[in-house]
Amino acid sequence: MKSSDLAELIGLAALWGASFLFMRMGASEFGPFALAAVRVVGATVFLVPLLGLRGQLGVLKDKAGPIFVVGVLNSALPFLCFSYAALSITAGLSSIFNAATPLFGALIAWVWLKDRLTPSRMLGLGIGFAGVLWLAWDKASFKPGGSGWAVVACLAATLCYGLAASFTKRHLTGVAPLAVATGSQLAAAIVLVIPALMFWPATMPSHQAWMAAGALALACTGVAYIIFFRLIAHIGPANAISVTFLIPVFAVLWGWVFLGEGITPAMVAGCAVILVGTGLTTGLLRMPATATR
Repeated sequence: MKSSDLAELIGLAALWGASFLFMRMGASEFGPFALAAVRVVGATVFLVPLLGLRGQLGVLKDKAGPIFVVGVLNSALPFLCFSYAALSITAGLSSIFNAATPLFGALIAWVWLKDRLTPSRMLGLGIGFAGVLWLAWDKASFKPGGSGWAVVACLAATLCYGLAASFTKRHLTGVAPLAVATGSQLAAAIVLVIPALMFWPATMPSHQAWMAAGALALACTGVAYIIFFRLIAHIGPANAISVTFLIPVFAVLWGWVFLGEGITPAMVAGCAVILVGTGLTTGLLRMPATATR
């Protein structure tokens, strides 16, 4: 991997890690629906002109149906779920649950697309989901004021990401990545705009909340998508997905620096278990080869 690719990988992790910080900063004033809508509308406004410059706007019409489904599964629902979770759990904890996305992706691909599960991947799934259950059991309280539904929302978001990955592989293979990214944000905006207007906050969000929402839309969604697809083109999808390992590090760091969020031993241990499982599942980590005679 070139140093420039590594720098982009770290930059992408920093941006996606910051998305949990900005959701935490904006969710209480905007509410989940409005914040998710501002995010996808802003990203759409940013990405559509870029797609037009590449002469690929026609792809949105040709693949409107599949792209719409991806927009719902990969943007509208997960952004809404994570915005809801940001009301009651820390940015770092949300990002750790997000790290389970490749686990759901591998499981769904096995069930739906009949992808083969090697012993290493099966072990990874078991370890990863054990880490998720451990963290969820520790944090999920459904008593008044508890964070149980926030944890459920995070896991629902990662499940949506896993479904979107298999759906994209099945129906959008070979379609220009920027067209999928742009179309999915446009579709998510269409889905979320009416609920956002219905649940728009009675009090106008503060300047700080608007800045957080703007950064979430432009930097953490628009720019981040461009970097991610550049990385897929330069270093391949298997290496690009290694960004999953770095996102919680940055999310926890940003939450600690800017919001004073604490870091507990359970969070560190749970994150480590999930990432080991993710590494085995995606092939980034491998079991030691058995010696033969």
